[in-house]
Amino acid sequence: MAEQRFALSKGRDMGLYGQMNPGVATQAPMDNDLSFFAPGDAAALRSAFGRFGTGVTVITTQTDAGPMGMTANSFSSVSLDPPLVLWSAALRSKRHDVFATTQTYCIHVLGQDQEAMALHFASQGHDFTSFDWTAGPGGAPQLEGCLAAFHCKLDAVHPAGDHSIILGEVTHAAERPGDGAGLLFDKGRFGVFTAKAAGP
Repeated sequence: MAEQRFALSKGRDMGLYGQMNPGVATQAPMDNDLSFFAPGDAAALRSAFGRFGTGVTVITTQTDAGPMGMTANSFSSVSLDPPLVLWSAALRSKRHDVFATTQTYCIHVLGQDQEAMALHFASQGHDFTSFDWTAGPGGAPQLEGCLAAFHCKLDAVHPAGDHSIILGEVTHAAERPGDGAGLLFDKGRFGVFTAKAAGP
């Protein structure tokens, strides 16, 4: 996949806890060029959902058959107190039932150099031979080289259409020192974030 570079528009400021601060957001004229479509049009809806760029994560857990991994871009922080995070797994995935029932798992935030890992665990979940890992505090595999890792215990699973929303409480967290860029996913393509230089 071709790598894309995404830039943050000058003049926008992320407020406390990553929320957009409307008081400093630039106001630009809005072009009336949106084309409405029926939400039941799955292809069009998927395309529109894909306009929201995200980070990329790999979730791991330990099973009786060995370690299992799964790539997901639906990760989101939820709460600081208690520390809660969520992600969603598709019902059609063969790995859904494992992750919807496991009591401990680890969410890894991938760096810009880990596209191969993202693609690997998007297609299959059992083969860890190409990646270094150790057992984490709760037993879930912790992959090496990631930007951050959140070891979680299952808090709740909520049915949500063709997905399950998996809510976890963070029991241990780790972050790689430095300011390495994260791997991003936008419109079906991987890329990295590049901030614009501050203007006058």
